[in-house]
Amino acid sequence: MTTLIEVINHGPIRELRLARPPVNALDTELCRQLIHAIELAMAEDAHGIVLSGSERIFTGGMDVPHLLSHGDDKHKLLDTWNAFFGAVRTLAESRIPVVAAITGHAPAGGCVLALCCDYRVMARSADPSRPYAIGLNEVQVGLIAPEGIQRLLRRAVGVHRAGVLLTTGSLVPAEQALQIGLVDELAEGDLVVARAIAWLQNLLKQPRQPMLLTRAIARADLHEALHPDLIQLDRFVEAWFAPDAQNALQALVARPALPMMDWPATV
Repeated sequence: MTTLIEVINHGPIRELRLARPPVNALDTELCRQLIHAIELAMAEDAHGIVLSGSERIFTGGMDVPHLLSHGDDKHKLLDTWNAFFGAVRTLAESRIPVVAAITGHAPAGGCVLALCCDYRVMARSADPSRPYAIGLNEVQVGLIAPEGIQRLLRRAVGVHRAGVLLTTGSLVPAEQALQIGLVDELAEGDLVVARAIAWLQNLLKQPRQPMLLTRAIARADLHEALHPDLIQLDRFVEAWFAPDAQNALQALVARPALPMMDWPATV
């Protein structure tokens, strides 16, 4: 089995680096390996996790060609989406703090993973004319953002702004993401992981049990947002086969990488 998660230990902090070239697109196996890596970090008594990606891209989101390869097989499609939401819930329910080191673009599924972390450090692009972007652009590719995912965005940026971003399917550049609270900090590209580790190291100086218990209370709404009743995966999969969704997804696969964002077909 190909290893799709690189594990790097920084003392008691464990970095989990997504490693599925070219853009860390989330397929069934990557999501399952992420679940295992998070669970293993907790079992081996890591005190914190940094979730990172590759240079210029955190993850491009769900692998659309992989999803479309399932054709009309709803069982396989459900299996892939269950793996993704399993990874999302495992992050959200982690007993130890998790920081997203957003090393580049983070559309759609990448943004969802980041929203489940305790803190988000995002890279500044070295080229201001080609900023890194983050957001939930599901509507632009014909998909519906479930209520639970909408709640993740609301808790970061507020109800009204979340509604506007979701309805328009907007991806926002890193500087704007910082201004609206979608990310917590910006850093130069080669310093993103270091800043994520530094934030965790500072957090871990707090008395351990009071910090962890306070954290658990603060994140209770995150757990609630990801309850299956608020994701309604069966309805989501049904909507996947709607003509509007299929037309938009097929068009996404057919076009070249987006000119400002350099990733192939992902959501």
